[in-house]
Amino acid sequence: MYKILSRSILLAGVSTLAAIATASAQDESSGEEDSEFLGTITLGESKRAVQTDTATPVTVIDQEEADDRQASTIAELIDSVPGVALVNGSTPSGSGINIRGFGANGTYGTDQKVAIIVDGATTGSEEIYRVGNQLFTDPYLYKSVEVIRGTVGSFEYGSGIVGGTVRLETKDAADFTGGDPGLKAGGTLGAASNGDGFNTSLIAARQPTENIELLANYAYREQSLQKDGDGNEIGNSAFELPSLLLKGRYSFGTAHAITASYTQSEAADRDVPYDTFETTGGSFGNVDRDTKTQTASLAYNFNPLDNDLVNIDASLAYANQEIDQTCLPASAPFGCFAVVDADHQYETTTATLKNTAFADTGIFSHELRTGLQLIRKERLDANSAPGGTDDRVAVFVVDQIDFLEGWTFTPALRWETSEIDGETESYQNDAVMGGASLRYQFRNGLALFGSLAHTESLPIIDDLGTPLYMEQPEVADTAEYGFSYDRIGLFGEGNAAAFKVNYYETALSDITSYSGVTDVDQTGFEIEASFAAAIGFYTDINANIVNGQETRSNGQHLDWRNTPANNYRITVGQRFSNFADVSFETVSNLDTERSNLTGGAAVYDETEGFTIYNLRLTLRPQNGILEGTQFRISAENLSDELYTPFLATRAATGRNLKVAVSRMF
Repeated sequence: MYKILSRSILLAGVSTLAAIATASAQDESSGEEDSEFLGTITLGESKRAVQTDTATPVTVIDQEEADDRQASTIAELIDSVPGVALVNGSTPSGSGINIRGFGANGTYGTDQKVAIIVDGATTGSEEIYRVGNQLFTDPYLYKSVEVIRGTVGSFEYGSGIVGGTVRLETKDAADFTGGDPGLKAGGTLGAASNGDGFNTSLIAARQPTENIELLANYAYREQSLQKDGDGNEIGNSAFELPSLLLKGRYSFGTAHAITASYTQSEAADRDVPYDTFETTGGSFGNVDRDTKTQTASLAYNFNPLDNDLVNIDASLAYANQEIDQTCLPASAPFGCFAVVDADHQYETTTATLKNTAFADTGIFSHELRTGLQLIRKERLDANSAPGGTDDRVAVFVVDQIDFLEGWTFTPALRWETSEIDGETESYQNDAVMGGASLRYQFRNGLALFGSLAHTESLPIIDDLGTPLYMEQPEVADTAEYGFSYDRIGLFGEGNAAAFKVNYYETALSDITSYSGVTDVDQTGFEIEASFAAAIGFYTDINANIVNGQETRSNGQHLDWRNTPANNYRITVGQRFSNFADVSFETVSNLDTERSNLTGGAAVYDETEGFTIYNLRLTLRPQNGILEGTQFRISAENLSDELYTPFLATRAATGRNLKVAVSRMF
């Protein structure tokens, strides 16, 4: 029922639609352009830009939106992206990111089908049993987060990416100095009512000269046990998280630049449930747990101004996660299991050499990206988590080709090899994967697009104990198509409107990540829209409609267990010049019905939907002693709704009032 659309039908369909629309579209460019200056036009601005200029389903959360959301975790920050759902989310531990039904789940930290990259360093802890630590860091360290959904835009970043990619970019000194020599210092102080939350970020940005940038950013965040909408304490919701960012950049000559960055986050949790997804110790009992996450990157860029064929990026990135835990015998009803006492360490080192070339060949204009990656994953041997090394070599090619008028064709190819060595065994695998997208842009702002992508998830160190899994890469094929529209001047001068609708079908087979499942078929619509008026009014809308089916090893068909709920989010706001921005957000998950097995028979469980409301206010005084200071006030879950999001394992936070004050000097 949920099979991938025929490649020929898909691409032919997109081409046919484009041809029909081209024939009927009015040529809006006729006549000479009037060079007379008509005065300054104020353009409306919404909270988030819809990425209508690409066939890739991608959403970018910039610094302004990140600040206004006052998220406690990166997971909380990106749950507003269509297609993204959270397994919990308000705490760094016991939460994870699900994109299009893949990624984190309530048993393992992750299924390897969502990639998370910090300044080029691939983070992640593979399948830690009952310990969810997919992304352990502080939002204050980052200036932007990019979420690429699906496979088609992922071939530069890794293999086996079915759900999507989350790319985080840390802050730069120039973001605060404006690129001019000098010193800027300051930060943010914030608090939250639910759980007595406290957070702060201290920043020092220094540019001794125009070509040297230095940044230090220390962030600290803590909260005690939060309460749900009925006033009940949410177990396992307290945390304390200090984080650090150090970053420098040196540019020299006219074409050279070196950038180095380092991030670290730590948490010391005492007497907390071993199962980080749950609110009590249960049969596993409690542990003392120390968690440390580190990323480091060193990058060199060579970009000569007189040669469009050369723009070289060479980088070395390192990610490390250590989890040390000790079982507390008094809390374990059946005694301490070995898995509860297990310590974990995951290290990933990635060396990347990439070149971006711009070239014109007849009617074709190319942006050609080619790269070589060397990847080493090392893992400490632990109970239920075998140790070993995974050495990979990958080559990728992505060519964005613009031709005729309005056409863009982007083929991509990735070849990757893997050699996994354990204490007593070794396995080798390789795969060729790739895809292509086709997009046509009309002169009136409308665009049509479609894409096909194939990827393979090579076996991981976790599966060393199962020879069959070590010789069976998971295979995923995805077809997507949709349309977008972008127009300035709609319904009045200075107004801006944009929307993007994306439909996808994904088929995953030869599955080793989920017990008793052989195939997963997933379909869905992702909708993003925005409208902003020159007078300051704006609205942002996004929605996710998804349907998934799993095939079990006995041939039985059930709803895919990790399919998120259908949902929508509507934000309505008003900007008052540069001084104030007030917005009201509605978040709704629809009722969800999923089938599962009970006594060998399929039964349906219903999960009630919910609607919550969030109110946000940002004030930026433009003169006087407070000029340059930013005040943010938000009220989340205004109606104090009691609800548990679908896929989550614990109740969500009740009403939460947040305040923050920021200032740079």
